Amino acid sequence: MTQQTQQYTKALGSRLRAIRQQQGLSLQGVEEKSNGRWKAVVVGSYERGDRAVTVQKLSELAAFYGVPMSELIPGGGQFGAARELSSKLVVDLERLHELDTEEAAPLSRFVATVQAQRGDYNGKMLSIRQDDLRTLAVIYAEAPSQVVDRMQLWGILRQPDRAAATA
Repeated sequence: MTQQTQQYTKALGSRLRAIRQQQGLSLQGVEEKSNGRWKAVVVGSYERGDRAVTVQKLSELAAFYGVPMSELIPGGGQFGAARELSSKLVVDLERLHELDTEEAAPLSRFVATVQAQRGDYNGKMLSIRQDDLRTLAVIYAEAPSQVVDRMQLWGILRQPDRAAATA
């Protein structure tokens, strides 16, 4: 096994462990909850990187945990998306308020809460930080990258004003 493969296997194992722990499950708990489908020793060996996991098994494990497979892949899903996104996402508040869709209502409420917390009432735009994006991902039950895609589809994302930033 190459060093790069070993690193990837360890990173995959860390993601598996993180997802399991987020769900409050021990290795034994996984075995019990799955009625023996997932043996504690096998899941533990995947998590330590001692045992290779096939794509099929990874897909089945993702389904068992109730998460998109991309969440298990190192550099994918929520954690990968947070690293890949630009440092600032800027929401056009005027455009957001023009949207006539129930889907945008949770975002509108969230934005109002963030504005109140920050004391930021300019009414034109609001920067969405990585923590904000993770919260929105939970609200929409989607990966952060999917939330960004949704906001782009709605046409509410602006490029940060570089001229204002450098002035």
